[in-house]
Amino acid sequence: MQFSGRAQKVGAHIDTDAIIPATHLVTTQPEELGKHCMEGLDPEWITRVQNGDILVAGVNFGCGSSREHAPLAILGAGIPVVIAHSFARIFYRNGFNMGLVLLELGEQVNEISQNDRLIVNVDKGEIIDEPINKTFSVPPLPDFMKNILNKGGLVDYVRERLEKEASRE
Repeated sequence: MQFSGRAQKVGAHIDTDAIIPATHLVTTQPEELGKHCMEGLDPEWITRVQNGDILVAGVNFGCGSSREHAPLAILGAGIPVVIAHSFARIFYRNGFNMGLVLLELGEQVNEISQNDRLIVNVDKGEIIDEPINKTFSVPPLPDFMKNILNKGGLVDYVRERLEKEASRE
């Protein structure tokens, strides 16, 4: 899996209410949620985002409530990858379950600037920041997590496995 896009930076301790305010939790449609992504942080944030951009965050990204709407809003905004110093654990699991790629970079995340062009190679565990000509290493994702992501999330992954098992009977 490889992605490329501009860095869209946010700060530390961005909670799920900032990612998608509770007033928008009346749907689970990613495209609709995406229109309001980061509205709790900056109502104009989504106007600066282009499809394929990569979200870059500080420490403890996704803290707060455990709503699945938060990773869906990010995906609906056209962002396939979030690189952060660290993630809140429940958000980390929810993100993968929804099909969102999440990579922890630690303190090195501070070297990435707003609008830097990034190339992310999930299989190699590499993030290339083109403007500063630097490659960051992250632990490669385990195969089972890549399989979930390749299917678009946990529901589709399980659905396919169940269908395969049923066809063998």
